[in-house]
Amino acid sequence: MVLKTIITIGQLLAAVVLMTFILLQSRGTGLGNIFGGGGSESYRSKRGMEKILFMATIVTAALFLIISILGAFL
Repeated sequence: MVLKTIITIGQLLAAVVLMTFILLQSRGTGLGNIFGGGGSESYRSKRGMEKILFMATIVTAALFLIISILGAFL
C-alpha cells in the first residue's frame, strides 16, 4: 500500500513538471503559428536554454510513462 502511494505521488509530481515544461516551450509561439501563418518561416536549431528545456521535457515524459506503467501493474 505504501509503494502504491509513493508511485501515485511520483506520477502527480511528474505530471505537474511535464505540464510546466510544455507550457514554457509554447510561450514563445503566437496564435499565427497555430493556423500555419507566420511572417518569417525559417528553420533553426535549438540552442542554449531552449535545448535544455526540450531535452528535459523528453526525459520527464519518459519518466511519467515509466511511473504510469509501474502504477498499472501494482
